[in-house]
Amino acid sequence: MLEAANRDDHFMSLTQPGSGGPTIVATFDAARSEVEADALRGAGGRAALERYSDRVDAMLRQLFADAGGHELRVAVIALGGYGRRHLCLQSDIDLLVLFEGAIGAKDERFVRAFLTPLWDLGIVIGHQVRELDDFTRLEINNAEFLLALLDARPVAGVRSLFDRFRTLFHTPSTHAYILKSLLELVDQRHGAFNSTLYQLEPDVKEAPGALRDLTATRTIAMLTDPLLLRRGPADPARVDQAEDFLLRVRSTLHLGAGRNQNVLSHDMQERTADLLGYPGAEPRQRVERLMSDYFRHARIVTRALDWARKSAPVPVGPNLGLSREGIRFLDPIVAARNPASWIGAFQAAIDHSTDVSEEALSCVQQHVDRYRADDFFPEAADRAALLRLLTPREGLYARLSEMHDCGLLGRVFPEFQAISWRVVRDFYHKYTVDEHTLLTIRNLERISATTRPDRVRFRNILAAVVEPELLVLALLLHDVGKWRDDDHALESVRMAVDVLDRLHLKGEARETVLFLIREHLRMSLIAFRRDTEDPEIVKTFAAFIGTEERLKMLCLLTLVDVEAVSPETLTPWKEELLWRLYVDTYNHLTQRYGDELIERNQAGLDELLKQRPDDLSPGEITRFLEGLPQRYLQLFSREAIYRHVRLGRDIHPDEVHVSLERGEAAIWTLAVTTLDKPYLFSNICGVLSSFGMNIIRGHALTNPNGLVLDVFQFTDEERFLELNDEAHQQVLQILETVVSGKEDVTRLLKGREQGVLHSKNASRFAPVVRADNEASGRYTIVDIVANNALGLLYRISRVISRQGCDVDLVLIATEGGKAIDVFHITKGGSKLTEAEQQSLTSDLLRTLEGSL
Repeated sequence: MLEAANRDDHFMSLTQPGSGGPTIVATFDAARSEVEADALRGAGGRAALERYSDRVDAMLRQLFADAGGHELRVAVIALGGYGRRHLCLQSDIDLLVLFEGAIGAKDERFVRAFLTPLWDLGIVIGHQVRELDDFTRLEINNAEFLLALLDARPVAGVRSLFDRFRTLFHTPSTHAYILKSLLELVDQRHGAFNSTLYQLEPDVKEAPGALRDLTATRTIAMLTDPLLLRRGPADPARVDQAEDFLLRVRSTLHLGAGRNQNVLSHDMQERTADLLGYPGAEPRQRVERLMSDYFRHARIVTRALDWARKSAPVPVGPNLGLSREGIRFLDPIVAARNPASWIGAFQAAIDHSTDVSEEALSCVQQHVDRYRADDFFPEAADRAALLRLLTPREGLYARLSEMHDCGLLGRVFPEFQAISWRVVRDFYHKYTVDEHTLLTIRNLERISATTRPDRVRFRNILAAVVEPELLVLALLLHDVGKWRDDDHALESVRMAVDVLDRLHLKGEARETVLFLIREHLRMSLIAFRRDTEDPEIVKTFAAFIGTEERLKMLCLLTLVDVEAVSPETLTPWKEELLWRLYVDTYNHLTQRYGDELIERNQAGLDELLKQRPDDLSPGEITRFLEGLPQRYLQLFSREAIYRHVRLGRDIHPDEVHVSLERGEAAIWTLAVTTLDKPYLFSNICGVLSSFGMNIIRGHALTNPNGLVLDVFQFTDEERFLELNDEAHQQVLQILETVVSGKEDVTRLLKGREQGVLHSKNASRFAPVVRADNEASGRYTIVDIVANNALGLLYRISRVISRQGCDVDLVLIATEGGKAIDVFHITKGGSKLTEAEQQSLTSDLLRTLEGSL
């Protein structure tokens, strides 16, 4: 059944082995004879070369079948001029032999069986043999190969494999890189001809105005704007005529020279003029007419290329280009029918520090009323894109204002439309409700990039927020309840629920947004109207907040909300009060949370036991939780805790139990349970880094029974887990082999560091390591600030283990080039002595400075 299914997925071969069909030699000779006859008649242009390419296709399909290709997951793909079906008489046949998986001995035998008959025929084959995974990385050192891949065309083999290759290869970032490389290659090539098309003996392939320029022109349009050439100075029909002329000339050159000769020399000019049928009594007259036509056509090609170079937008996304006017839709008609793509235009404008063009804004404004809110994010990827847009950074306020002005913001969020131009009469607000809301986001945006000494402290808070887009979403919705005069916070929560339903935002992310909206006035009330020097006030507020993540977000929301009321509302004194409340509450939440362990009568444990699923017993849950920090109950949802309990079941010394799940906002969660092992935490960090994962948070927890629970949250920015069907299982298998000691993670990291996508951090700064024995009664707390480099957590945690210390808890924050990590450690069950602290910090600094 599997073999039959594989065959259904292949192109049909024209001649199967033993079918009595023509021999390869006869097939090829017939194809060559036909194209030679065309060239002799002066008709070796596009139509003739397309027929010749089709004959070669048929020959390759026969060879593919004879070599046993139908038994393999492989595709044969035409590249370059052959891919364009412009294969000239003496041109190389450029091929990509693409395998789905790792190339084995059977695959190598197929390649030899497939190519050897072609070599025996004397055909020059330019071939690449690759695995599909090779195209998950961009080959930045082989621009010519990347250009040839743009013309890829399936010839034989698995069609779905070709389609997957196209999906991997054709991305906006790849197109942008190829465009840049193409323009550099054009300049280099033109330089070899003194940058003039008026050559007395022109190279009809390489010279300015020749075939490579024509291909470059069409490639620029394909990469940037398919309609580009229609708006250019040259009629597309005249460009087609120039191409056909140049191909006919090249065919005569190949015919006369018997090799891949493309220079229209003086000797070849007479023969070419005769074959192409130019009139004239004397050879000189015929040659002059030929060369006059050549320069006329070359000039058309040159003008088309110059226009394309000056006018082409840089590809920045599907149907999006960066032009002098800003981000525009390459095809407005396609954009008008695809409202889910509109958010991408505003994201691209932020990414490239530019505006959305007036043309694109007009397109949105003209069609926006045709669509409902759900039409703008019908798929999970669209919802994730909308949340990504809300990440606070320079340009966000301007883009949201553009969305508001063209009507898009109010269609995406009808709840926001209800407060457009809404006036609330009071003694302190100076702006309409919608503009006040947008100004809060502008204030947050400014904090993200501020260098003001009094604001850097808030910038650092924002940098440590794991999901800042949730904060912006809360800001966008926190006042929508003001469309009426009742308690606006409760009304805003009610309206926000509908938004979160449409966004499919669930779990902790949903609760965080609703909490921020519901309580957006609370922190200002306490900071400005209560005695925050009273420890009980801070203690009560800390208990209400629950986690430092919510505290950070509520603090920032309060700051930017008060500041957006009017220029005079947020005084330096109020700002300082808010800061003091934040610091006191943060200290209360974090400095001693590791000291307090879950006990049998712990508050919250009863609720876990009452809601437990049938497959978990009360005793099993209690045994798992006893001795873990109380903070564990706040960090993880009830469902997550139940999953952790199941992971810890029946575990033996050599076993590792692992789960990997994708959550909201493309954040993955890895949970590992095992009995305590040397270098456990560092090995897990190393495995994740070896796959290119960006760790954003980690918890290392141990109960008195020696059961270790390590939980990591990370992002997969290279989309390895999303794009590869077996990636999920591969990560888990590698993790198990490393943790069990069967694989050395150092080898994996070295392979990653040598990969083409790995690069050193641009910004560098000296690392900081500080050990503190005062903040916790149970742990030595080690604060580390360092460059966020590949394998950083692996190196840090390995040093800690090497020093004989145990990591009981770790908080990880990463932002841009900086990592801010806090380790709660012990040695032999106790805090580190002063000498042990000194030894550890020195060892850490040496390790970190060695990575600078």
